[in-house]
Amino acid sequence: MKKTISLILVLALWASLTAFAWCKPPAAASDAERRPLEQFPELSGESLLSGQFMKDFADYAVDQFPMRDRFRTLNAYLSYYLLGKKDNNGIYLHDGYAAKMEYPMDELSIRNAIARFNELHEMYLTGCDVRFALVPDKGCYLAEEAGALSMDYDALYAQMAAELSWAELIDLRPALSIESYYRTDTHWSQEAIVPAAEQIAASLGVTVPEFDRIVTLEKPFYGVYYGQAALPMTPDRIHYLSNEVLENCTVKCHDNGLESEVYDMTKLQSRDLYDIFLSGGAAVLEITNPAGEEGRELIVFRDSFGSAIVPLLVHDYAKVWVLDTRYVSPAMLGQFVEFAGQDVLFLYSTLILNSSSALRK
Repeated sequence: MKKTISLILVLALWASLTAFAWCKPPAAASDAERRPLEQFPELSGESLLSGQFMKDFADYAVDQFPMRDRFRTLNAYLSYYLLGKKDNNGIYLHDGYAAKMEYPMDELSIRNAIARFNELHEMYLTGCDVRFALVPDKGCYLAEEAGALSMDYDALYAQMAAELSWAELIDLRPALSIESYYRTDTHWSQEAIVPAAEQIAASLGVTVPEFDRIVTLEKPFYGVYYGQAALPMTPDRIHYLSNEVLENCTVKCHDNGLESEVYDMTKLQSRDLYDIFLSGGAAVLEITNPAGEEGRELIVFRDSFGSAIVPLLVHDYAKVWVLDTRYVSPAMLGQFVEFAGQDVLFLYSTLILNSSSALRK
């Protein structure tokens, strides 16, 4: 009798979930995971015979499963707390911070990144005075204490210094700490990276000014690790630094021709609140500073970490070019920028170096 009741309950639960799955409208995207969700696949004789329909349907069913986020959280609780796993989906927690386990160091990826940087140097920067600031990921400060695996940062920094001999390597590790980063996200927090900006500025021979305004966004910031870990965490708050010079700067995005301010408040409704810094990802940005030294320009090759720190470096420059070769072929950059005689800064995170396929040739 007990077996019969258990079977009936299981079948009832299965039938209820199946009915709910078929009746509810499919969600377009997951806010927690910051990605689009699979939609019902196209049904045709060809897709059925090839097996593609069933493959796509399986992905659709997983993405659109009822109460999916709650089941992800339950699974994370069981794995992380009950079974004692060190991480969930490659994300581990320690002292209120979430970080991704960056291990092992991908030698092929590092060499690919170095090749891309060398191509940029040969294409545009021969004879230029170039700095390279390497941004450590959170594991540099968190992994050892958390008992998590991490890459060999000393080896990586030594390799970059040896193979990019045309650039002065700026080691930002002493200027940063785990408190320099958001708890729930990959990125660094702008108000905490002034020492790193000052180190870069000193190498470039410019200054980081005083910022008389620290603005806190009212909207809480749920970083990318919040969704990936599927565990409850206190959201971060985004603060940004401003002064009269930054308020008078304009930012032109050559991807779409639109102009904005350094801190783009139209991005308050973005899935990623970090996009308020220089409007998020873009191939070519041109920052104009009316108070800067006439004719003096800074060219920054960057990943997303550059969005928060570039505003801190603008003060002495009449123009700052912010270039991201994840979104544009390097061969096209000469259409926008005159490289000769300008200050040049590469600013990339260890996260990008360890997964460099995004960098275009």
